[in-house]
Amino acid sequence: MTTHRPAPRRPRRPLPRAARATLALAAMAAALVACGGGGPLDNPDTVRNPPGATGQKLSFAFFQRCINPLLNTPLPVRIGGVTTLNTCAAAGCHDNASGTGGALRLFGSAPPVDLSLAPEAIRASDMYKNFYSSLGESVVGSADASRMLNKPLVRGVLHGGGLIFDDPDTPEARLIRYWINRPMPAGQDEFSPAAATMFTPPDPATGACNVE
Repeated sequence: MTTHRPAPRRPRRPLPRAARATLALAAMAAALVACGGGGPLDNPDTVRNPPGATGQKLSFAFFQRCINPLLNTPLPVRIGGVTTLNTCAAAGCHDNASGTGGALRLFGSAPPVDLSLAPEAIRASDMYKNFYSSLGESVVGSADASRMLNKPLVRGVLHGGGLIFDDPDTPEARLIRYWINRPMPAGQDEFSPAAATMFTPPDPATGACNVE
């Protein structure tokens, strides 16, 4: 009887250095894309502003006074065991001109808007563009379902910008949660005077920002 022995396996050749470099760059790009657009767990490439189940609006006054400054505040960023300081509106992340942060685009230098202006004038401002873009990452009335909160927590989604909030009870996370969970009364727009109750004392110009 003749016994057939399996042919010996040829040793795998190591990849050329150039090919290894290409694969490494591809892996790095896949990791960083979470700060940009694309991918099922990432920021969408276009802004979508679902109104939420009730069709209510989030407060522009609270965003301008309490949320927009947070997006421009240098915060610890933890990536791969390394901690640095950066802002959400920084170049390379969510900056409107050079950011890679998908639909969330921010004008870091947006000046405050006089709330007594006509709605059309406010909506033409860079501050309102920041507001509108942030809405695209928010589910009105449900902060825990919103990328605006889950991204910096790296909670169920990727975030190429790293871990920003250590836990949901950091002051910054509580501000975002408060804003998203308290939409304006049904039938009123984002400029509703009801937003005064979100400040203590109830004045968007001088009151402190409430948190959960």
